[in-house]
Amino acid sequence: QVQLVESGGGSVQAGGSLRLSCTASGGTFRNWVVSWLRQAPGKERQFVADINWSGYTSYEDSVKGRFTISRDNAKNTVYLQMNSLKSEDTAVYYCAAGLRSRWSADYWGQGTQVTVSS
Repeated sequence: QVQLVESGGGSVQAGGSLRLSCTASGGTFRNWVVSWLRQAPGKERQFVADINWSGYTSYEDSVKGRFTISRDNAKNTVYLQMNSLKSEDTAVYYCAAGLRSRWSADYWGQGTQVTVSS
């Protein structure tokens, strides 16, 4: 049974940094696309970034240059380094993974809260 566990969320002031981790158990992690999505109160879930099996990355425009997604297949873990955080980055961040990406991902984590205060 596949399980995704996010960690690293918290509260930070604007301009600060956080690093989120998504660790998978079960499944063939190295073959998966892993995505980060976020959902702010009252808003739809939004794509943030993803990384495929070869390390190719994609980012939502508002986070380009501030967020970096990376993976360590030996640890079954994907990271989201978030720098220069803004209040509008406040949301619950979800890790999603599998052979399908983003909103169609096969597996989802429980989410981790990120709160950025201005």
